[in-house]
Amino acid sequence: MWWKKFVEYLREVKIEVKKVVMPDKKSLWGSTFVVIVVSLVLGLAVGLFDLLISKGISLFTR
Repeated sequence: MWWKKFVEYLREVKIEVKKVVMPDKKSLWGSTFVVIVVSLVLGLAVGLFDLLISKGISLFTR
């Protein structure tokens, strides 16, 4: 029966959730800072590549 499998799944989820450890405030802020910096750097890199590619294509299409 499918509901027995579902109940067993929920039991296993409960066991796994008990194993989760929340990070302390210092490591959480450190991780947040890293995510923001990496996002900005990658955003700038993608923007620069987009600009270079669009300029390169416009040279060939004129």
